[in-house]
Amino acid sequence: MSFTAQASFKHEQKERTAVLLVQLGTPEAPEAGPVRRYLREFLSDPRVVEIPRLIWWLILNGIILQVRPKRSAAKYATVWTKDGSPLKVISVKQAKLLQGYLGEAGLDVDVALAMRYGSPSISSVLQKLRERGMQRLLVVPMYPQYAASTTATVVDEVMRELARWRNQPEIRTIKHFHRQPEYIDALAQQVQSSWEREGPPQKFVMSFHGVPKFSLLAGDPYHCECLVTGRLLAEKLGLTKDQYTVTFQSRFGRAEWLQPYTEPTLQELGRGGAKRVDVFCPGFVADCLETIEEIGMEARAAYEEAGGKDYRTIDCLNESPAFIRSLVALVKQHTGGWPVQRFGSEQQRAVDEAYAKRKERALAGGASV
Repeated sequence: MSFTAQASFKHEQKERTAVLLVQLGTPEAPEAGPVRRYLREFLSDPRVVEIPRLIWWLILNGIILQVRPKRSAAKYATVWTKDGSPLKVISVKQAKLLQGYLGEAGLDVDVALAMRYGSPSISSVLQKLRERGMQRLLVVPMYPQYAASTTATVVDEVMRELARWRNQPEIRTIKHFHRQPEYIDALAQQVQSSWEREGPPQKFVMSFHGVPKFSLLAGDPYHCECLVTGRLLAEKLGLTKDQYTVTFQSRFGRAEWLQPYTEPTLQELGRGGAKRVDVFCPGFVADCLETIEEIGMEARAAYEEAGGKDYRTIDCLNESPAFIRSLVALVKQHTGGWPVQRFGSEQQRAVDEAYAKRKERALAGGASV
């Protein structure tokens, strides 16, 4: 393996701290070709699909990538905006807002956004941060609840890129924030603002993305962390146990996944004569295909076909100020001890002089730049 160096390194370049937000990713367009490329990268990750590689390669390339891209592209087309994928559009706004909020809080850091699958890739974003002089890196997977198939694969990819670097930054990663008070507060505010406009439902359904049940049996904490988030949010909203339920969506394949499943639960509520059901997805920090199409369209249809009358969805956290403030709190907590406070003019002059002297010493010691 060859190790890459910072091409434009200069001794007077200031050392920067970077915060890297990482989301799942999205196809570049709601068309079969881009969706196929995205699915190939996503479903080829051994943490996402834990099936023996040879068997899965045959299934993926011989069946799934021949059939699913066209179907998925049609679904993406129903949620696509003039600016692109909702997930990417919202994530870009979140990163920009976080940069601004951190600046207002007196923190001098660079905020960047990458996608685990698709563009912009983790590798390309890290290389750009390196050119800016990044020497400290905080990785923030945008998954409140930890799972090996989400958070862990982000860390894998970051480390894969850094393994090629000669001069690596100091690095910290956030594992989860499923019970962070500010995150729970942001969720509660999102729900309460909806109920202030429309009143509360008869049943409140919190739908999290599902994972295969064997991952729970193998020691993955995801299921437990979803239940913790659901319980804390319900307590914050003052709900009794019979007023809410936690379910899991997006089941794929024939294996058993975490239960109860979202759609069958909604069908049961519809058959049972529920007057009104509100569905919220606390594990998704940005609206995307799974929340807009799967929950907003498919699950609604299943509920109504089963006899349900009033079905409403609550937007994800998206760009809500409370959520951005929760991210600020996370960054402050996890950059503790790092020199991230913004300098005043006098302090900045002293820092500039220190870097200039560092360059003089380096040149005197034989450095070329």
